[in-house]
This record gives sequence, structure tokens and C-alpha cells, in this order.
Amino acid sequence: QVQLVESGGGLVQAGGSLRLSCVASGSIFDINAMGWFRQAPGKEREWVAIITSNGSTNYADSVKGRFTISRDNAKNTVYLQMNSLKSEDTAVYYCYAARLVLTNWGQGTQVTVSS
Repeated sequence: QVQLVESGGGLVQAGGSLRLSCVASGSIFDINAMGWFRQAPGKEREWVAIITSNGSTNYADSVKGRFTISRDNAKNTVYLQMNSLKSEDTAVYYCYAARLVLTNWGQGTQVTVSS
């Protein structure tokens, strides 16, 4: 199993920035990619960003140009730098690790953007 622990969420004004962190532990050797989803109240879970084992990244159109995903392999940590935050970015953000046969999820961290 892979354990994922997110941190860095909070309350921020529109236009502000936050950086989310996701620390992976356990059977991390077969992780192909890590990324982030988010879920706003009353809405379906939405994919946000991904970073693969070779460093390739991709983003949802809604966050492209504002969010940056990165990783620190030495710390087994993936980051999501979120800039120019909007009220519609308010959601619980979930880290995920895509492995060979299954995907593990973190517990989520709340991001609230006030307008």
C-alpha cells in the first residue's frame, strides 16, 4: 500500500496563492504518476494535474497557467503551487498515486478562496 498525506490547504483571498504538499510512503516503488483531483460542494470530483515518473506534467484547462505541479523525489513529495486563486477553486483537494494495478488516495485538504 501507499499512504498519502496532504497538507497546505487553508483560507486565502482571491488572487492569492497556496502550495499544497503530498507526502507518499509505503510501497512507492511502483508509482507511475502522482497528481491532484478536487471536489467542490455539490460537484463531481475533477481532475486537476498530473506528474509522471519521468517528470511530464499536464493540467486541466481550468487551472492551466495558474497551477504548477512539481515533485521532490528525495522527499517522496509532490507539490501543487496554486497562484491567482479564484473562488471557483474552492474545493477539497485530493492527492493520488497511480500505481501498476490500483490508485491510492490521500484524505484531502480543504482550500477555500474568498472573493
